[in-house]
Amino acid sequence: MRKPGKLPAECVKYDYALEYGTNSLEIHKDAIQKGQRVLIVDDLLATGGTAEATAKLAAMLGADIAGLGFVVELEFLKGRDKLKGYDVTSLLRYDR
Repeated sequence: MRKPGKLPAECVKYDYALEYGTNSLEIHKDAIQKGQRVLIVDDLLATGGTAEATAKLAAMLGADIAGLGFVVELEFLKGRDKLKGYDVTSLLRYDR
């Protein structure tokens, strides 16, 4: 998944709201097969908006979300709250 205009093939787009505006993500239309198990991995979980949008976009393509993994989680921003219902793991957590 990337920001709009970065991927070379036909894409599916998902628009989502952030605390300070809006953003979009795109994924190749054929990147995920219906029923395919997907693990979403990113470097940082902050407010959770991008992670939530990523999961929703993958689900739109028929993905079975196995979980979300992050290297760093900023717990004080409560991003995990937007990811209820998903298995979320982070390697490092900062509470302030």
